Amino acid sequence: MRRRFGLSVVVTMAILVLAACGGGDNTTNSGESGERSYKIAISQIVEHASLDATREGFLAALKDAGIVEGDNLKVDFNNAQGDPTNNLSIAQKIAGEKNDLVLAIATPSAQAVVQQVKDTPVLFAAVTDPLADHIVDDIDAPSGNVTGASDTNPVAVQQIMDFIAEQFPSVKTVGVVINEGETNAVIMANNAEKSLAEYGIKMIKAPVTNTSEVKQAADSLVGRADAIFITLDNVVVSGVDAIIQVANEHNIPFFSSDRDTVESGAFMTVGFKYYDHGYQAGLMAVEVLKNGKKPSELSVSFPDKVDFILNLKAAEEQGIEVTDAMKAAVKDQENNLIQ
Repeated sequence: MRRRFGLSVVVTMAILVLAACGGGDNTTNSGESGERSYKIAISQIVEHASLDATREGFLAALKDAGIVEGDNLKVDFNNAQGDPTNNLSIAQKIAGEKNDLVLAIATPSAQAVVQQVKDTPVLFAAVTDPLADHIVDDIDAPSGNVTGASDTNPVAVQQIMDFIAEQFPSVKTVGVVINEGETNAVIMANNAEKSLAEYGIKMIKAPVTNTSEVKQAADSLVGRADAIFITLDNVVVSGVDAIIQVANEHNIPFFSSDRDTVESGAFMTVGFKYYDHGYQAGLMAVEVLKNGKKPSELSVSFPDKVDFILNLKAAEEQGIEVTDAMKAAVKDQENNLIQ
């Protein structure tokens, strides 16, 4: 009897251990200490300073809310390397997986993810016009499983063009290096062209289809354009060092649409920190993951910390005399007058 009892105890304990180990995949339900854990997928069209900062800000917001990568958060990061085929494949892969949330960074990634992922909450970031690009159907009350953070301020392009016209009276033509395959770039360029036309300033486009063509496009503007402007164009921003080189060598004022490019060597923009933009999207993710909100309950957000940003070193490189009137446009001169 004693042997049978002992054997029974051993068998029972073994069954309990096996049950504990084989009770199914609960990685998104509880962490090591029993708290809720999460799995998110990120699709990013390409790696460059602005998009990387967006991702970093997003993850920082989650961390501040107690959702920490490597602890109770697993992140599946996917970089399409600027390739449309990769971009679609990534979206299809994510659609076949189980995630608590998907983040799409940049317009092409958001478009692909929205087409493929139907049953998981989707947030986007670094998207210029989510309505025109058919990513959401309503800014204030998006239906379905998608919402996010737009990286454009409706007046930013207008303010940049006003600045060029008012502070650079000798500028009669503005050259734009542009990938016309990105709808966000086309929308911004069209808005810039309309604004410049009000001052009698002509826009010249130098089209590219990939980053390797950016240098040649910038060179083509030498002698034809009095200034250079770029939009929130991922192909162009990925090759922006080539434009900075051309602008510096030929004393051409270079205006961009994002702070990171100004920090790299463009002269001026009206913008914000993409880290803050990503953090804003991360706060929306917290609402979904921790507070049970549906994407349809969250309006699309827009940057709320926009300012004129000038790079004084870049001005020197491009032969620009920075006047007191230029500096006066900058509200936060401690942070947005870059030395």
